[in-house]
Amino acid sequence: MKILVTGVAGQLGHDVMNEAHKRGHEAIGSDIGDSYMGEQDRTSVCSLPYIQMDITDKDAVQKNILEQKPDVVVHCAAWTAVDAAEDADNKDKVWAVNVTGTENIARACQQADCKLIYLSTDYVFSGEGTDPWEPDCKDYAPLNYYGETKLMGEKAVSQLLDKYFIVRIAWVFGKNGKNFIKTMLKVAENHDTVRVVNDQIGTPTYTFDLARLLVDMLESDKYGYYHATNEGGYISWYDFTCEIYRQAGLATKVLPVTTAEYGLSKARRPFNSRLDKGKLIENGFTPLPTWQDAVKRYLKEIQ
Repeated sequence: MKILVTGVAGQLGHDVMNEAHKRGHEAIGSDIGDSYMGEQDRTSVCSLPYIQMDITDKDAVQKNILEQKPDVVVHCAAWTAVDAAEDADNKDKVWAVNVTGTENIARACQQADCKLIYLSTDYVFSGEGTDPWEPDCKDYAPLNYYGETKLMGEKAVSQLLDKYFIVRIAWVFGKNGKNFIKTMLKVAENHDTVRVVNDQIGTPTYTFDLARLLVDMLESDKYGYYHATNEGGYISWYDFTCEIYRQAGLATKVLPVTTAEYGLSKARRPFNSRLDKGKLIENGFTPLPTWQDAVKRYLKEIQ
């Protein structure tokens, strides 16, 4: 199977490329840079085929996808800087990438008659209450501009295509790029105590594990909306930090604080990021390992 992955210089795109290649698929990476600019590690992604593609350029997207003739596109490229997305100077850029860019990809997939996997987010929901959000729930009420643009990307995909997977994820960490774990390890180098919010609840997602699931999906025709995070229970960012430091053998003290006590960020964050993943099992997909196990494997990988 021929697979085109957008955003290959990011955390998830990097791992999807490696997983697809490992399973014998023909994997082609794309990103906005002239050449692959991601992690140059012992994995194979840096030596796999790569094409430069600006997803906001409709003609370029159409040309590349029709020329490559992939069986499936895994669309990982996105503007993910949540706070920066709130800046007035950035809003046109965020819309161009997350909405127009996704629409360009979807239209090209429509013309090429290929499958599309679109990565979305828990931020499309309001984050209210305590019940886990169901994959097919349409009770959308994004709290910030990033979430709004990702929701519009979802709508573009579902309106233009029949053969699509919309996969919502949360609290992502992977080897190739910045993430919460790397940030907290860095903070611990210079601080004996850290303050972390304990009233925002969700579950982390390890891109190495998610990549396996996404390739399972693209090998199937079980289309629709899905939620995919690691197993292991719902936690707060405080709980997550405590486990990171415990497994890393760090003595840094972690103080739980409310979002209000921590201080407002530019973008509002959801308090309830619980995502129901039951649909994965219902459709025969293997759930991701526990987040605790994922942290253990990840720390071993980066240390």
